[in-house]
Order: sequence, then C-alpha cells, then structure tokens
Amino acid sequence: MSVSTHGLRVHRGPQVLRAAVELFSSMRFAIALLTVICIASIIGTVIKQHEPINNYINQFGPFWAEFFRAARLDSIYSAWWFLLILLFLVISTTLCIARNTPRILVDLKTFKEDIRAQSLKAFGQRAENKLAETPDAAANRIGQLLVSGGWKVKLQQRDGSREGSGDGKTAPGWMVAARAGGAHKLGYIAAHSAIVLVCIGGLLDGDLVVRAQTWFNGKSVFTGGGMIADVAPEHRLSVNNPTFRGNILVPEGGQGSVAILNQADGVLLQELPFSIELKKFIVDYYSTGMPKLFASEVVLHDRETGAQVPARIEVNHPASYKGVEIYQSSFDDGGSKVKLKAVPMAAAAKPFEVEGIIGGPNTEITNGKDKLTLEYAALRVINVENFADGGALGSGADVRKVDLRHSLESRLGAANKTNKPKVLRNIGPSIGYKLRDAAGQAREYQNYMVPVDTGDGQPVFLLGMREKPEDPFRYLRVPADEQGSMDGFVRMRTALGDADTRARAIERYVAKASDPKRPEMAEQLRVSATRALALFSGSERARADATTAGGWQAIAEFMEVNVPEAERERAGAVLVRILNDVLFEVLNLSREGAGLAALPSDDKSQAYLTQAVLAISDAHFYPAPVAMMMTDFTQVQASVFQVARAPGKNVVYLGCLLLIVGIFAMLYVRERRLWVWLTPDSAASGDNTTAATMAFSVNRKTIDSDREFEHLKHKLLALDKEPTATP
Repeated sequence: MSVSTHGLRVHRGPQVLRAAVELFSSMRFAIALLTVICIASIIGTVIKQHEPINNYINQFGPFWAEFFRAARLDSIYSAWWFLLILLFLVISTTLCIARNTPRILVDLKTFKEDIRAQSLKAFGQRAENKLAETPDAAANRIGQLLVSGGWKVKLQQRDGSREGSGDGKTAPGWMVAARAGGAHKLGYIAAHSAIVLVCIGGLLDGDLVVRAQTWFNGKSVFTGGGMIADVAPEHRLSVNNPTFRGNILVPEGGQGSVAILNQADGVLLQELPFSIELKKFIVDYYSTGMPKLFASEVVLHDRETGAQVPARIEVNHPASYKGVEIYQSSFDDGGSKVKLKAVPMAAAAKPFEVEGIIGGPNTEITNGKDKLTLEYAALRVINVENFADGGALGSGADVRKVDLRHSLESRLGAANKTNKPKVLRNIGPSIGYKLRDAAGQAREYQNYMVPVDTGDGQPVFLLGMREKPEDPFRYLRVPADEQGSMDGFVRMRTALGDADTRARAIERYVAKASDPKRPEMAEQLRVSATRALALFSGSERARADATTAGGWQAIAEFMEVNVPEAERERAGAVLVRILNDVLFEVLNLSREGAGLAALPSDDKSQAYLTQAVLAISDAHFYPAPVAMMMTDFTQVQASVFQVARAPGKNVVYLGCLLLIVGIFAMLYVRERRLWVWLTPDSAASGDNTTAATMAFSVNRKTIDSDREFEHLKHKLLALDKEPTATP
C-alpha cells in the first residue's frame, strides 16, 4: 500500500468545504505546519522568552522590540498563533490518520493470495526449482516452515480455472502466500498518533485553558501593583483550575499560597489548594561562586483538611501534592535587613546612617541640594570574582558577569589590575541599591562591604556604578586605612577642601623642600604648589570654560593652556612630584586633626597615598553626593518555586513512547511478502514432481533482505547452499 499526500476527498457539499477538508487532511498541509513550528521554535530559542521590554530595546532597538511584542515573538510558545498552529496540526494529523488507518489495517489482513502465477516472474527476487513431492505436500511443508519462522501464511488451492497455462490448458496447483513485518505499517500509525498526542499535551499544559478563562469565564489580567491580598477576585483563578504553571516566592519562615502566572500584558493569580511554608533554605557553592546545590525544607499546609506534610525540594527533585508539582526554580532575597552609612563624595555632602529592607520601602534622602530616593535592590553575601588577565567571573549569588578589571569608561579607575595570576576569591558581601533623582532617572550602585586586596598590597573598597542595566559596573577604588575603614580617605578629602589646611600643607612642604639660603626658590615653590593644589582640589579652574572640577584632569587642562607642548612632559613630571609631596602633608594634617600619628615616608605610606590621590581625583566624576556603605545586615533568604498542574504531561509521555516505537518500527522493521506457486510438473514422468516458483518482495531492499532471500531459497526450495553469515 502506498501512502498518498492528498487528503480526504468529499464528493458532496460546497466546493469551499470540500477543498478545506482535502487541505486539512492532506499530508502536505501537516508537513507545512510542522515546518512553521520548527521555524518558530528556532526563533524562540534565539530570542530570550519573557524578558522585560527594556531588555529587547537595549539589544535590538525600539522598532524591533515593538515588533517582537506585537508578533508575540517574546512569548512564542504561548502566542495565540502558535497555539492555533498546534490546533490545526492536531486536526490535520488526525484526519491523515483517519484516512490511512483503515487501508493500513485492511492491508495487514490481506495476503494477496489471488496474485497471478504469471505475475511472479516479474519480481526482481524470484527463484524456480523442481521438488520431489506432490504440490499439496509441498504447500503444507512450506507453510509450516514459514510459520515456524514467524511468518503469517495462507494456503490457496486452485483448480486450474483461474490460471491459464498459455497453451490453452488449465494449470491446477497451490499458492502459498505469506507476509511478515506488519509492524512497519503500524509504526506509521504510532508515529503520527504521537504527533497528535504531543500537540494535545502541549495545548493542555499551555496557556490555552488559562486564556479561555479570560475569554469566557469573566477573568481578566491584573496590571497594577500592591499587595497580593488586595487583588480583586476577577484576577484570581480557582483552586480547581485544571492546568496552570506559575511561580511563587516564599521567604524563610514565611508561607505562600498564591502563584503568579505571567501573561503578555500582566499577571493572573492562581490559588493553590495548600500553602507552602519555607522552614530552611539550603545553598552551597562551587569555588567559582556558582551555586552547586540549592534546596528547600518545606511544610505543605492543606487548606482544606489542615494536614501538614513535610517535604524537601531540590533541583530535578520536585514535590507533588494534590496533583500539583512543586519545583525548585531559583532563590532570591526574602527581605534582608541592612544598615547603611553614607560616605560623602562631594564637598557639601554630610554623613548619615539609614536602615532598610531589600525590596522594601524606599528612603527619601536629602543631602545638600540633592533630593534622592534610595531604593534597596539586592544583598549578595557571596561574591566570587576572577582577578585573572582573562577577566572577572560572575558573582555566584545571581550568576552575574561583572568585570572588575573593566575600565571605567572615561574617568573612574578600574577595580582590578592587569598582569595578575588567575585566582578566584570571595571578596565578601555587597549591597546593591539605586539612587533616583527628582526627574525619575536612576543609577545603579554596587558597593562591597569589606576592603579587597586586588594584588598590589593596598586593600581598597570597591564602589561600583552603572548607568544602564546592560552596562558593566565601573568601580571607584577607595583605599582602606590601617583600621580597615574609609575614614582616612574621607578625612584627607575633607582636609583638601579646607583652604587653611591647604595653606598649612604648602608651608610645611616649602619648609622641607626649599633651601633657606635661596628665599626666591621658596617663593617659586609656594606659588607652584598653591596653584597645583588649588587646581587639584577644585577650588580653582584651569580656565573659565573648564568642565573638570578637580583632580588630575584639571592639572592636565591647565598644562594644555599654559605650558608649551614641547615642555609639558618635563613640567608635568615636576608638577606631579610637587603635588604628591604637598598632598602627603595634607594627609598627615588630616591625621593630626583626628589625633593620629603622622605617617612615615615609607613605601607602605606612599602606596596608600598614591591610591588615595587617584581615588580623590576619580571621585570628582562620581555621580552621587554620597556612597552608601553597608555596616551590618541580617540575611533573609527566599526560595522561588515553580508550581504546575500539568494533565498533559502523561499525554506527552505516551506520545513520546509512541513516537519511539513508531520510528523504530518504520526504520528497523522491514515489511516482507512471499509467494510460492506449486503446480504438478508436466514434463516429469511421475506424479510426485512439483514445479515451484517463488517470488520475494520487501519494502526496503538491503543486504539483510538479500541474505534472507537466499536463506528462503535454500530452506523452501533447496536451492544453492546456505549463505555464510557475514561477520
């Protein structure tokens, strides 16, 4: 039986209906739908699904982001057109099965024993021989041999009226018809049925049922904010909802019984028949900071009976209760408490302390003329970074990719040095927050709690900042003093902004550097040091239209204006040496004001001074008046569970099983048919001689089929020798 590509042909009814039935039931239509689904799946793999619209805008631009949203390419597998294609594929494949299955079943029961004896001579694989037995005895013997070999056999005795011998005489005899490998055709049914079952399972477990409730059951998508308990009933799905898949976040010590179902234009709330109480969240990390294990010790509280069922949920080891599967999806912060101290980064800024909760209410802060909103974004207790030449590894807590060696765009110093051996280290907790101005613009900050030794022996505090979420963090490196704090840097920066302190530092420097016998040199040093220190501190500008408020950039702008290009290198070296010496006096004056001993002029002090000077220079470009440093925290972890009721899962499993069986049957089972025509040999002198003609047919000719034919020739007709098996 050959399988045609056309569909069911209806001979009655309107032409449009007949054409539609023929198209939907045709194999070419099903193949076209499968092709479209494959293309859509490729798109869904290339384009990340269910990402915020800003991510698509940043990656592809506003035009394509809107196009993806309009075409639902950002959520292909729940798009209406994708579900419609699946539905059409189910209908088309079902009609194909309905059209071909009856013929396949009839063909399985047909031995084709009525084939003409003369037709056997047209087969490519045929054989003839004389048998020393009567036709009926040969027929029974051959039939028994074939049955013992797994063939299904049918014997037909012919009286000669059906066959013409070609010379006008009748030719009575026996036709032995046999078939084997009928599972090959059953594989066609199994494979196509598998496609139907998988698509039905996908429709059952997809958004179709949920969306139908928004169409016909009065439910609507929720687009607002606020507490879950305050959401109206029209945005909530019943406990008896037959299929859903959503997420629920449960903090340690808390409970949750409402899952969030993300939709294209909002969310729906799914009531669960139980509440999940998170007793303990367990997380373990690799040396790279990537999570190695995260698991949740939970108690499931039945909302109907009050029963309490303890369970442990791990990745790939879900819990199941009342038909709902609970998967360990990820983890998050559950409302950790943090204490922050504001470190002044601008002259008018003042230090202060605040307390907040990650993800909790924002804090309004006013510092000088700046009115900002402090948003508590993230607490990361473990931050493993790679200080190798190849770049930094991502943080282990949220699998970020933060390059601590990335240059700070234009001004800010890098967080790590180059030419360092590869080493992974946990550099301690960090606090992530946002500062939003009155116009609603926000910058994201990432500050580490403890100083980090980046390899040069001088521990530094890393203060990270980025303008956009897709940008890498840029880091300001502030040196830690002998007490492991930023107080020394803050004191020095404050002292640098005081005119009296600058004047005292200059006088100290001049007294140490000048020769008392040459007062004119002392005055030149005083003038040069005064000008350089004023430029570096920002109290004086290199020119009226200068854009830089201080730091080394102000010194560079001054030299571009006042020093000829041929002399800049020599003059710059002298100016840098003078400025470093004066700043060392500023540093010691700031320490004296705090009641601390002056630093000796050794390598350790010079390393601290060098980093402090770089940090002060870069701080002029720090976009916030204060840097929020974490002084204490109480971590509260939360577990993110995916809850799903998936009745189509078993249907998909059955479809996968049928698909395996069907493909195996179609690829590895060969359908074979055999005919042996037995008739008395008219040329022989006795009645016990039979002329035998055998023909062999196979749906796929292979070496194995040739070997089987040779074996049957030997076994049934005693022709040739048994072929030697190929090793």
